[in-house]
Amino acid sequence: MSRVQIFTDSTNDLSDELRQSYQIEVVPLYVIFDGDSYKDGVSIKPDKLFHLVGQTGKLPKTAAPSPTDFEQAFAPYIAAGDDIVFIGLSSELSSTIQNATIAASQFEEGRVTVIDSRNLSTGIGLLVLKAAQAAGEGKSAKEIRALIEPQTAKIEVEFVIDTLEYLHKGGRCSSVQAFIGSLLKIRPLVKVIKGAMTLTDKVRGKREKALDQLLNNALAQKDLMDEEILFITHAMAAEDAAYLKNQIEQHTNVKRVYITETGCVISSHCGPCTVGIVFAKK
Repeated sequence: MSRVQIFTDSTNDLSDELRQSYQIEVVPLYVIFDGDSYKDGVSIKPDKLFHLVGQTGKLPKTAAPSPTDFEQAFAPYIAAGDDIVFIGLSSELSSTIQNATIAASQFEEGRVTVIDSRNLSTGIGLLVLKAAQAAGEGKSAKEIRALIEPQTAKIEVEFVIDTLEYLHKGGRCSSVQAFIGSLLKIRPLVKVIKGAMTLTDKVRGKREKALDQLLNNALAQKDLMDEEILFITHAMAAEDAAYLKNQIEQHTNVKRVYITETGCVISSHCGPCTVGIVFAKK
């Protein structure tokens, strides 16, 4: 039986340590600023992204890897005799899955398996870790697909967005909404539902109030949580992430709570001080 190599894209938001530990390969998306193209997580990191936004007052555009990018990434592993399972950013949000599927068609049928995560950030990361564990146990690509695809609907991803500025600059809310939101200190909670980002709450007032709402939403489902792994994922909000980690560890039986930082693609849409809780349901 062929060895299975797990691939994902740069929106998975797992730490370098976790990716290296599980031997996960990454195909980066692109971040485009004033005609300059950067590879997410390779030639640009969030601190540089936020600096450029502050300098220019503009948001970058983001783009999926091309089919050629995927072909070039997959080819050495196929040549070495490995099969590949790729798990990527929700097809509701990006053409990443479409382009990976085009690339997969260039190889012998069954050598590259493409799975739509229907998620983003460490919602993808959770599925990727499960796939990597299964690959390490010697499971085939077909068995990994059968394991992972039903799990996509069990991933819970919810974020607090600290400012409407990035949503406004990205065309996701009007200037009037952004102005009123800033005036009233409204912080939206955004959840991934059926593969798309959906506004679930608008919390008015102090940031702590929004964080507690996010925490309470997660704890309301603690009896349904898969207790193996939970992620606190943030963009320049380390103290808030540490607070949430502490609360989750106190009030649930989750064995491993990881803090990770969002990459440039997620950061460019949500902005600094975004923080989220990500877990799988049983």
